[in-house]
Amino acid sequence: MNRNLVKALQVAWELPEFRSGVRHVVDLEEIAGLLATLSVPDHDHEVERSLLSLLRSALDTVEIREAVLLLLERDEVRRPLVAAAVEPLADRPGQAAAIASAAEDPAVRREVRAVLASAKVRELIWQAIENQLSDNRFGLIRRAAVLFVWHPRVRRFAWAVRRHGVLRELRRK
Repeated sequence: MNRNLVKALQVAWELPEFRSGVRHVVDLEEIAGLLATLSVPDHDHEVERSLLSLLRSALDTVEIREAVLLLLERDEVRRPLVAAAVEPLADRPGQAAAIASAAEDPAVRREVRAVLASAKVRELIWQAIENQLSDNRFGLIRRAAVLFVWHPRVRRFAWAVRRHGVLRELRRK
C-alpha cells in the first residue's frame, strides 16, 4: 500500500473527532480488516470492490461524507492523500502537478463538496466507476456525458479543475 496513503489514513484515524464521528455509522473492524488486506501486495480484487462498496455507502451517509470532506480541509491529511494519488503518475509530471494544484485550491474543494451533496450525481459517479472497473468504455463515456450535461455543479467543478490544467493534462498521452 502507498506510504502516503497510509500516512494520511493514520493522521485521520488519530483525530478523535473523526473516530468518534464515524464510530456509530461504520464497522471500524471491517475497515481495519480491509485496510490490512489491501496492504498485502497480492490482494484479491474482490477486496478492492468491497472497499469501493464500503466507500460508496460511506459517501451516501451524510455524517461520514461531511467528516471526510472536513478532513480534506486539513493540510496534514489532504497533502499525503494527494501525494498517494499522484505517485503512480510519475511518468506524467504535468498531470500530477495539475491534480496537486487543484487539490490545494479551496474553490475546487468547495465544488467537490457541492457535487457530492447530490444523490443523483453520486449515483452516476459510482456507475461510471463500475463501468471503468468493468472496462465498459462506452458506459463510462455515457455516464460522464450525462453528468456534465445534466448537472450544473459538475460543469462548475470541471471549470474549477480546468483552471489548474487538469483537463488538458488528462487529454495528453
